[in-house]
Amino acid sequence: MASKSNNTTGVNVGTSSLLLVFVVMCLVSFATLATVSANADKKLNSKIVERTSGYYDACNQAEARIADIDSTLKGLYDSGLSRDEYFAQAGQSIDFAIPVSDVQTLSVSLDVNYPVNDRDVFYEVTCWKLETTGTLVEEEPQTLNLLF
Repeated sequence: MASKSNNTTGVNVGTSSLLLVFVVMCLVSFATLATVSANADKKLNSKIVERTSGYYDACNQAEARIADIDSTLKGLYDSGLSRDEYFAQAGQSIDFAIPVSDVQTLSVSLDVNYPVNDRDVFYEVTCWKLETTGTLVEEEPQTLNLLF
């Protein structure tokens, strides 16, 4: 009697289909995560650009105000006032703040100097500080949009 042996080696068709479905699901998951991450990076980048440009705009405004103060102090000095009269009109220090955003301001403090000769400066910057006047945390709903 001849015996038939059913020795089949190889992979069943169902196993390869399951492997293909698993690989496709992994690729879709990674693509979705990459898209969500890129979108979050884009939002963060736009916030950083907005805050940075606001800061430098405030710095430019502060520099313009300091230039006006410098010309005013030079005018007082050139008018020939005595030291006491100069400080009586100019004051000992000048403080001002420039808004950067809704929650931040740039605070600047100057100490007024009476120059001894023409090469001395009229003021000294003692404070140039970005101060937070509110909360920086923006509450956004935590949702995950999987369908675009």
